Amino acid sequence: QVQLVESGGGLVQPGGSLRLSCAASGSIFSINEMGWYRQGPGKERDLVATMTIHGRTKYSDSVKGRFTISRDNAKNMMYLQMNTLKPDDTAVYYCNLWPPIGRYWGQGTQVTVSS
Repeated sequence: QVQLVESGGGLVQPGGSLRLSCAASGSIFSINEMGWYRQGPGKERDLVATMTIHGRTKYSDSVKGRFTISRDNAKNMMYLQMNTLKPDDTAVYYCNLWPPIGRYWGQGTQVTVSS
């Protein structure tokens, strides 16, 4: 049974930083492309960033240059370093495979950017 658990969210002021973590159980983590997603208030869930096992990354235009995705395959962990946060970044953040698999969605971690 695969389980993905997100953590690290919180309340931060505009311009601040947060680092999100995704802990993955099961053997899929080391052989798949993984991604971070987010769902803002009243919005659909969108892809934020992806990273292959070989380290190739892709970012949505809205976070490019501000967010950095990384992963530690040995520890089955993935991270999202978020800098220069904006109020529009307020959302619940999730990790999943890319493309995502429905049964792997976790509870997510809330990020709120507000002064």
